[in-house]
Order: sequence, then structure tokens, then C-alpha cells
Amino acid sequence: MTGTEVLIDGLTFPEGPRWHDGRLWFSDFYSHRVIAADADGVAETIVEVPGQPSGLGWLPDGRLLVVSMTDRKLMRLEAGGLVVHAGLSGIATFHCNDMVVDSVGRAYVGNFGSDYSTGEPLQAAKLARVDPDGRVSVAAEGLMFPNGAVITPDGGTLIIGETFARCLTAFDRDAGGTLTNRRTWADLDPHFPDGICLDAEGATWVADPRGNAVVRVAEGGAILQMVSTGDRGAFACMLGGDDGRTLFICTAAGSGEAAAARRSGRIEFTRVDAPHAGWP
Repeated sequence: MTGTEVLIDGLTFPEGPRWHDGRLWFSDFYSHRVIAADADGVAETIVEVPGQPSGLGWLPDGRLLVVSMTDRKLMRLEAGGLVVHAGLSGIATFHCNDMVVDSVGRAYVGNFGSDYSTGEPLQAAKLARVDPDGRVSVAAEGLMFPNGAVITPDGGTLIIGETFARCLTAFDRDAGGTLTNRRTWADLDPHFPDGICLDAEGATWVADPRGNAVVRVAEGGAILQMVSTGDRGAFACMLGGDDGRTLFICTAAGSGEAAAARRSGRIEFTRVDAPHAGWP
């Protein structure tokens, strides 16, 4: 079990980490900011998102896409500021969340399904697909809190974490982005998958906020490695750095606004052997 070092602290709640153009990009929920930081932790606010940012991705021409959680929209950053790329309220039944964007700019966006924090019964959610021109459709249904997602380097498989089903679920993906052949990629019980990323050996790193760890999982469910985050939840992870072998981890004392007020959020990191692969 490996430990970590701290790159950035004093955040409200970091999520959606992505390595892009030599920097780590991430959303800080309750300060409503998308932030980019270099390998020394020097950070820049890229844009503020009033509806609370989450998943990040890019169109092929470099324009940023960012999930706006509470108003259930996918936003696009233009020279003049944020514009609506797609409305998701026709599919999302509660807050939108994480996202993966493929090589042509096609986005897959998850949502909570229901406001479970208030005691509302858990509700299976639909996964939204947003084509590069902003057209919205249902990519998959019946997912128990679809969360972090990755696409394999050949583009042929999408893997997504179902947090409350405690598993990674895979779909075949055709050239047009349609998902078929749903199956369990890994049963993770007792781990609760949140954000995930893929490495070049075909394993998936999975952030487990309840287990205070990030685990490296092989298809079929074998746990290959574990990185402890001590007494802090691990909410998302991303492989990056110049060689793709730095594992960045978003941690916090909790996910709610009470923890956010204490600014317990951090970006932590450790070094691993297998580099990043696929999308994001």
C-alpha cells in the first residue's frame, strides 16, 4: 500500500481531474471554478461555472467542455465565455456529474439519478450522450449512479463506474458512439467507485471515497494495487505528468458543503509504473 504527497490544498472539493496540455485540470465544486495547475502546484482559474462544475473534456479543436451540475447542462468555453453546448434536463433526473469525451468530441455524461442525500430512494439513472454538434440522446439506462468513465485506446469499449452497484460496467462502442453489450467489467464490492482512469496495461484506477483509497483493478475484479489516502476520501483520480505515470488523486474530508467550508480538499499524487491510456 503506497502513500501520497500533497500538490495543492485548501480546495473546497476537487473533482474531474484531467491531464491536458501539460497541466492538471480539475473542478473545485463549491468555489465554482475550473482550475489548471502545473507539476509544481502553481494554479490558474480557467473559468467560473455558476451551476457548479464537474466533468471536463475537450472538443478536437481545443475548446473546453464542462458539466454544469445543478442546472443539468453541458457548457462550452468560447473566447467570450461559457455558452450552453447542450441541455441535459430531459435525461438527467438529478444533478449531472462526471463525463468522458472521446476523440471526436462526443461526450457521455452521468447524473446522480436522485437526491439520495435527503433520503429520497435511489433511482437508476440514464447516461446522456452529447454529439459534437450538441445533439442529445440516451446512451444507456438503468445505471446506479453512473460516475467516472473511460474509453479504451482503440475506442471500442466504454467502462463506467456504478457507484451504488459497486461495480465497473463495460459497453462495446461502435464507430458512431452507440453503446451495446452491457456487462460487468469488475465487481468491486466492498469498494464504491467514483472517478476512474485507465492505464496502458489495461487496468483501471478507481477512487473509493468510502474506503479512503485508490485501487488498481484488472478486468474481472482482481485488485492489483492500492494507494491509501489515510483519513480522507478519494473521490477521483487521473494519470498524467510528462510520462503519464503520476497518479493524481482528488481527496477531501467529505463531499458536502460542511466539509467544503473547512476547505479540506486536496490534490495528492504518487508515482506508478504503468502510464496513462485512452480517454480521458
